[in-house]
Formats: sequence, C-alpha cells, structure tokens
Amino acid sequence: MTEIGIGVIGGGYMGKAHSVAMAAVGAVFETRLRPRLEMIAASSLESAERYRAAFGFARAAPDWRALVDDPRVEAVIIASPQETHREIAEAAFARGKAVLCEKPLADTVANALAMVAAAEAAGLPNMTGFNYSRTPATQFARQLIAQGTLGDVTWLRLEHTEDFLSDPAAPFNWRCTGPANGNMGDLAPHPINAALALMGPIARVSADMETVHADRPGGRVDNDDHAQIMCRFANGAMGHIYSSRIATGRKMGYAYEVTGTRGAIRFDQEDQNALWLYLAEGPEATRGFRKILTGPAHPDYAAFCQRPGHGTGYQDQIIIEARDFLQAIETGEPVWPTFRDGLAVAEVIEAAMTSAETGHWTKVGA
Repeated sequence: MTEIGIGVIGGGYMGKAHSVAMAAVGAVFETRLRPRLEMIAASSLESAERYRAAFGFARAAPDWRALVDDPRVEAVIIASPQETHREIAEAAFARGKAVLCEKPLADTVANALAMVAAAEAAGLPNMTGFNYSRTPATQFARQLIAQGTLGDVTWLRLEHTEDFLSDPAAPFNWRCTGPANGNMGDLAPHPINAALALMGPIARVSADMETVHADRPGGRVDNDDHAQIMCRFANGAMGHIYSSRIATGRKMGYAYEVTGTRGAIRFDQEDQNALWLYLAEGPEATRGFRKILTGPAHPDYAAFCQRPGHGTGYQDQIIIEARDFLQAIETGEPVWPTFRDGLAVAEVIEAAMTSAETGHWTKVGA
C-alpha cells in the first residue's frame, strides 16, 4: 500500500462528501493507494480550520493556492463554485497533480475546453464528478444496453427533478441568479450525463426553458426553474430530457426509461437499489416488468454488503467515485467520466440554451 496526500477545495455539501469518501475508500475497496487527508481549503482560513477538525484533515489551508502549491498534496479535489474550477484545475495540472472536479466541469464551454486542454497537455489523471451514474443499478443498466439485452434502443426519457425551490415564497438565494446557477446549469447536467452514459453522443437538440417563480422575497430570479430538451442521438435514437427545481414532491427524481426492440428498463434514484426490467420473451400472459434488487452480483455492490436487498446509499456513490479516481492515478489510464466527458455535457447545455433562445433545433458541439 502507498499513501497519497489528498487536498480538498471546498468544505460544503460536496466537500464533505468527498472528504468522507476519501477517508473510507481504502477500507471499502482495499485500494493499493491509501488516501491521506492532508489539507482542506475553504472561503477563509477560519472555515477551513473548522472543516479540518470536523473531517479529519491534517492541515487547513489559508486559500486554494496554498493547497495546490503544497508538496504534500498529491491529488486535488475541486468542490468549490463552478466559476472557480478552471483556475484551480490549471494551477494543479501545472504542478503535476491529478484532479477530480465536481460537476459541472465549468461555468462555460470555453472554460471547459481550456480545462480539457490543460489536462491533456499535462497528461495527468482527471475526472468529472458525476456520482449518480455510479449506482450499482445504473452501472448494470449500462451493461444490459451495451450487451444488446434490450435489442436496438429506440427511445430514452430522462429527468432530474427536485422541489427545493417549488415554494414561490422561498427566499432569493445564490441559485436564483446567473445562468450557471439555474436549473439548466445545476440540475440538467446529471440527466445529460446519464443520457451520454447510456446511449452515447447527442447530435442535436430542441429545448425550452422557463422561469416560473420570477419574483422571490429578496430579489428577482434571472435564470430558469425548469427545462425540457428533445434530442436525437448520434446513433439515431430519440430522447427527451427534463430537469426541474420546482417539481413539487420530487426529492431526488434522477430517473430514466429506456425502450428497445426486445426489452425496456426503468429506474428512479428515489428507489436507487432497484432496477425494473422488461424482456419481450415468453408467453404474453406472463410478460411484465420485474423488479431487480441490487446485490453482490451487480457492479461495486459487494464491497459494501455481502447480501442482496440491503442496499447502497448516496455516500457510497462518492466512495465508488473515489475508488475510480485512485485507480486512474495508480494505473495512469483514463477512468470515465474524464474532463472531456464533462465537456461533452457542457456542449449539450450550450446547444440547449441556444435552441431555447432561437426556437430551432441546434447541433451539439463544433
């Protein structure tokens, strides 16, 4: 076993999740690289010191630059606001350090392109943090599609729906201003990443966006509350993606339906340990969707529990992600999703925003 010094930038929701994952991943997966929680940075040294004590880091950094410059920090996790991602990543690569960057990769396609260029020029391990695609159920769904179990896939419906801003009386906050902080910049990347993972590149889109609750106590909202995207995949399949932060009653509606010529799949993150599978075989009278409970036979489940049906949770997705990041560092081989995969999501977002503005189908990418 070899120790590796981990630096985390940002101590909030995702900063904590990554810190906990790095503390646990060695024991869960018995990794050859064993993370050492070396340093954490936040908006101030005072905040960083508080997170250091809470999460078990050796040291607190006065700012992210000090963390990236420190020789005992060998790999960097970026969990700070997306407008800061490019500068931090470029600095880390310049110092020879692997980077795991939380989604979305950047606040603009231009910045995402620059981050990909920096990563590939440096030849260093890089990953974009899309944790939901790592559940055992969704990994299994990807396997079924790749193996042709569903036949030719003709249609996908994907969504990411939550209700944290469904109440029009909820006060104005940072999520209510700036395109990158709206629904399209914040939630839509998750189902888009799922679409790319399940079916491959998206060729063109037709999108619509809407701000439903424009006036909130404390300010006027200038970004979108929900959006829908019709899409045509490069392989010819059709799809629809919906994302919303005002979907009353939905807490984690990361869900999808996949329809093929010989079968179909349904999944909902609110029941993340189950996958519903339909196979067009046998007598019509006995056909139907069957519920498959994830267990040791499914990807990455056995590391957490030796029996089916007991289930994995949100934090386990981040631990799987941590294992993948360590694997990329150890082997030097890319592990999906890389920065380039994060860029692919950003390009779909940009095309969707252009389509919503022009009212026309829009090609994705250059």
